[in-house]
Amino acid sequence: MASTPSPSGAVSPLGATPPKPVSGPDWRNWAGNQRATATAVLRPSSVEELADAVRVAASGGHRIKAVGSGHSFTDIARTDDRRVELTNLAGPVRVDPERRLVTVPAGLEVCELNVLLARHGLAMPNLGDIDAQTIAGAISTGTHGTGAGYGCLSTFVTALTLVTGTGEVRHCSAENDPELFAAARVGLGALGIITEVTLRCVDAFVLRADERPAPLAAVLADLPDLIAGNDHFEFYWFPYTDRVQVKTNNRVPADDRPLPRFRGWFDDEFLANTVFAGACRLGRAVPALVPPISAISARALTARTYTGRSDRVFCTPRRVRFTEMEYGLPRAVLPEALAALHRVVDGLPFKVQFPVEVRFTAPDDIWLSHGYQRESAYLAIHQYVGAPYEPYFRAFERLVTEWGGRPHWGKLHYRDAGSLRPAYPRFDEFVAVRDRLDPSRVFANAYTERVLGA
Repeated sequence: MASTPSPSGAVSPLGATPPKPVSGPDWRNWAGNQRATATAVLRPSSVEELADAVRVAASGGHRIKAVGSGHSFTDIARTDDRRVELTNLAGPVRVDPERRLVTVPAGLEVCELNVLLARHGLAMPNLGDIDAQTIAGAISTGTHGTGAGYGCLSTFVTALTLVTGTGEVRHCSAENDPELFAAARVGLGALGIITEVTLRCVDAFVLRADERPAPLAAVLADLPDLIAGNDHFEFYWFPYTDRVQVKTNNRVPADDRPLPRFRGWFDDEFLANTVFAGACRLGRAVPALVPPISAISARALTARTYTGRSDRVFCTPRRVRFTEMEYGLPRAVLPEALAALHRVVDGLPFKVQFPVEVRFTAPDDIWLSHGYQRESAYLAIHQYVGAPYEPYFRAFERLVTEWGGRPHWGKLHYRDAGSLRPAYPRFDEFVAVRDRLDPSRVFANAYTERVLGA
């Protein structure tokens, strides 16, 4: 297998990513709430072939959209014209262990990246709890994990390459084209099709996970210490109860307390997926059962502490399908926002079946990042697939918008350019970059026209 030189001369023994199954013109996202049928499905095998496809689309008045693994809940990747899949655009992998840099194809999935890094004794500094997204999709929507010392995954990007709306291939970093770099790390797919990403990693590390139930009031009272005292901290509130599940992940020197195989299967597969899916189906059929089911779930959870490889602790299997809205808020307003959300849930004409997830991130300097220049608390609300959600999501959105909330670009929201502009200080500068890179709007779709303007 051929080795590929890295920028410093180090080599990677890894070859190209193997091709994935070919898909047809019909497309749907993971949650099933977004569907489209493309007029053509393009699978370029080189950057030059991709650039030619963009130029042809632009000259013919067509639109073209790259799609990843479909883990966004919005219509951000939806197209009824030409769809681009990057599965054949594998390219070489370059690993620089000394500088802890890795350059990978943008269509690589995060789970594949984690395996690649582990082989080289490296790891991502932080991750979300889902690893099925492509790298381009994850960074383009501002995907994040939790931890007061960490921004979204896009903050780990040190360089990227994209094909613009005129078919130009552009490379950018903090040193080379810094304005494009500030915009493109969370670019919504509006600036171009990302083909390659360079990420700053860290030495592989072990996490100690501690998960336990607790009263919501106690967690809120101790919130500053919980955020500052843990590398990664989050909690889940169970609607119709005063209970939460607290999760902390901290770096430790040794993997000396691995989770027993049966306990891992029982908790993460059987209870969190099989049993929870059954409870959701039952609650959807008999809504009156949802509050007691939520109360039982909150009380039935038991504490567990274990160690493991970082990505295996960060990421968990998600097989129960749902729709989701998530907002980043100024951290100081979290208690008030949770109290207001409690009133929203109690006033709905239907029941909420999923816990509410609360996470925390550090400020960053990326123009359309939800964490731009502020310490953030994230509130993520969910509803089981097939259950009503729009009144719930809209009521929540009205509340958080008043507090300067910024929607996660890959999660459902109803905001438009007029309402988003005040929330993002560099919004107009981003739009100006979009105007230069995609003057014909070859990458536009209904989503980008709504959130950025036509």
